[in-house]
Amino acid sequence: MHNRAGGGGGAGEIVEAGERIVPHSGPLGAKRSAMRKAGMKELAFAGELFDALARRRNITGDSISKAELLEFWDQISDTSFDSRLQTFFDMVDKDADGRITEEEVKEIITLSAAANNLKKVSEQSEEYARLIMEELDPNNLGYIELYNLEMLLLQAPSQSMGIGTTNSRNLSQMLSQHLRPTAEPNPLRRWYRRASYFLEDNWRRCWVILLWLSICVGLFTWKFMQYRERAVFKVMGYCVCVAKGGAETLKFNMALILLPVCRNTITWFRNRTAAGRFVPFDDNINFHKVIAAGISVGAGLHIISHLTCDFPRLLRASEEEYEPMKPFFGEDQPPNYWWFVKGTEGWTGLVMLVLMAIAFTLAMPWFRRGRLSLPKPLNRLTGFNAFWYSHHLFVIVYALLIVHGHFLYLTKKWQKKSTWMYLAVPMVMYACERLTRALRSSVRPVKILKVAVYPGNVLSLHFSKPQGFRYKSGQYIFVNCAAVSPFQWHPFSITSAPQDDYVSVHIRTLGDWTRELKNVFSKVCRPPTEGKSGLLRAEYDRDVGAMSNPSFPKVLIDGPYGAPAQDYKQYDIVLLVGLGIGATPMISIIKDIINNMKRLEGDVESGNPGDASTSASFRTRRAYFYWVTREQGSFEWFRGVMDEIAESDKKSVIELHNYCTSVYEDGDARSALIAMLQSLNHAKNGVDIVSGTRVKTHFARPNWRNVYKRIALNHREQRVGVFYCGAPVLTKELRDLAQDFSRKTNTKFEFHKENF
Repeated sequence: MHNRAGGGGGAGEIVEAGERIVPHSGPLGAKRSAMRKAGMKELAFAGELFDALARRRNITGDSISKAELLEFWDQISDTSFDSRLQTFFDMVDKDADGRITEEEVKEIITLSAAANNLKKVSEQSEEYARLIMEELDPNNLGYIELYNLEMLLLQAPSQSMGIGTTNSRNLSQMLSQHLRPTAEPNPLRRWYRRASYFLEDNWRRCWVILLWLSICVGLFTWKFMQYRERAVFKVMGYCVCVAKGGAETLKFNMALILLPVCRNTITWFRNRTAAGRFVPFDDNINFHKVIAAGISVGAGLHIISHLTCDFPRLLRASEEEYEPMKPFFGEDQPPNYWWFVKGTEGWTGLVMLVLMAIAFTLAMPWFRRGRLSLPKPLNRLTGFNAFWYSHHLFVIVYALLIVHGHFLYLTKKWQKKSTWMYLAVPMVMYACERLTRALRSSVRPVKILKVAVYPGNVLSLHFSKPQGFRYKSGQYIFVNCAAVSPFQWHPFSITSAPQDDYVSVHIRTLGDWTRELKNVFSKVCRPPTEGKSGLLRAEYDRDVGAMSNPSFPKVLIDGPYGAPAQDYKQYDIVLLVGLGIGATPMISIIKDIINNMKRLEGDVESGNPGDASTSASFRTRRAYFYWVTREQGSFEWFRGVMDEIAESDKKSVIELHNYCTSVYEDGDARSALIAMLQSLNHAKNGVDIVSGTRVKTHFARPNWRNVYKRIALNHREQRVGVFYCGAPVLTKELRDLAQDFSRKTNTKFEFHKENF
């Protein structure tokens, strides 16, 4: 028996469990304790399995012996087909007459579905039971026997193993030749190899960070040396040098931090220039955070040096020492700390410190992602809303910074007051950026064409395509809904293809804003008519009057903006990985691949003959799409897209792999019936029972190493673009495997990620 978490206990642990169960537990306690030790957490399924094993051995008492428990374990842990089949048959055949009725089949389907969290399969258990009986009882005897079940179950593994075991002999040979680990005994060579690998993967990040650090160090040193030669050094010493050096880096970083969030500028550079080859635009937000850390260091040096060293020294200075300070601090020597605080230089600095501390704190993941559980009313400090509003305190901070930089104690000539010089260009650029966003979204009105609410708290919005709105698959847009918040704009990946006459996004409820957005649109939706997907739907009908159409809340969109996935066209081979709602940019990409392949082939239905310009800009000839999700209902989000691709991809350009992690892996008794039903229903109706699409669903999690192995084998001496979108949990594994296979095989994997 296998477990999603990694298997159950060994025979020794089961025996120990038996010693505890026998003297004290009734049958229910025995079932729970024994099966939990075997790695089974679903008590209903475990109880049925326990009863089946007991029936086969004619055990009717209220307890079981240690020997009987060990015998149970031997059969449960036997992974041979005959043993699993017998166990499964015993579970279904409750009256032990060697025959299974339709009602018994229905009951075990319901149990298997519940054990694997497949609600829809459970709801259709009667239909699937009838399907099994039609297949195995053509003479309408009203029952099936063990040999009938054996024939059916034998078909399921053979049909589901095709992809996972392709060229397994070649894979083993390749692994033995290319992926055998060789430990380097020399520590210097080992360090050199690691360093070279690191630079090979991160050279673009390295040169940007080194340049930034060099500028910061240079500015600090320049200002430090400058103040060593000034009269104030004799009173305040090296403290004033440190304070002014920190202030210089602070001004530079306060200007620089605006540039990584100028999204229009970055998108223009990505799309129109070759700068992306040298500048890691995908890391713009990470660089924004690094600069924020630099601001914290600069502010700390400046404030601590002033408050703990400079000001106390000035207050304690003798009349003779203070004499050179009169042009800066006045004829009368400052009497106390309050003199510094109440001055414009003092209060502006302290207010900036407080506002930046608030913004920095609420931007931390614990607050921004709502991971902290705080009592009311402090709970309002967590979540995206608190982060968004606190971050916009920067408007006040920059205004105070300009004022603070003008009223300086030690610099009186305006041409030497450099704060405004640092800030002028970045602030104008950022102001133009925000103005462009506001104007573009207002002059490009969009009409909502369709709204759907799907299982898993996902809201789908289809907009009319604004005139002149052009985008690439993999890019994203910002969405604003005044009914939720007139100020907030949130980014979402585009799920439609560039050739579509609409723009669509799929939004999962993960925070305050998205939750309220779903509530607002749910009010105008109704349960779908037959044949339509979703829990709730509403559509705009051009053929009826405005009064008959639903009154949708007003929505504005802004974009598009560049993202890592938009570069997929640079590769002949792509591996697309979406985790949960992270499948959204990948859906747009696979639709775009199909559309471009149709154009290149001069597909009659597309109406566009293949042309040279399309061929030059589109290189992708093979795509592997892996979508991993926890809930069965998630597959409904893109059911139509999956069916369309499965039908139109006649040359098998795209290989689709859906993984449902709530289902136990192949070979587990808890998913054996699901696998059988899946194969039977797909063979007869062409529809997968888990996803509801034409694409067969795999169980449990993918073996990512095997995925890379197969692609490396099938595409030797080629570049493979690996694009991942989803939670950070998979990022390291996928990146490490890409690096590992790139170094140990002749296939080069280039990893790109987008986390949320």
